[in-house]
Amino acid sequence: MFDPSARCPCSSGDTYGSCCGRFHSGETAAPTADRLMRSRYSAFAVGDADYLLRTWHSSTRPPGLDLDPGQRWLRLDVLGSTGGGLFDSEGTVEFVAYLRQSGVRDSLHENSRFVREDGHWVYLDALA
Repeated sequence: MFDPSARCPCSSGDTYGSCCGRFHSGETAAPTADRLMRSRYSAFAVGDADYLLRTWHSSTRPPGLDLDPGQRWLRLDVLGSTGGGLFDSEGTVEFVAYLRQSGVRDSLHENSRFVREDGHWVYLDALA
């Protein structure tokens, strides 16, 4: 369990409990594609595989997800987005996520695609 009073891993500046923790617990759903992407990053950081699977589109969701406990997620930089707002049905979010694995720093640069499924934002895939 991640400390709700700790700074949220998504780099918002808010506490985990008032930021991504609300989405992870199911208290509320992410209102935009950007918030969903940030909450998914935080789910990787806190090891919440169930949330990642719940917020993955049914057509691309894997049957299971094993998170590597040796990965430490360090920082998230959002580079830009298209669509994904309160009244949109699709959107993209480009980001760079920084991590350390086996003592080596690395980064993941992705332009993720999000759509609404059953009224909620979900991760569809990464654009090539």
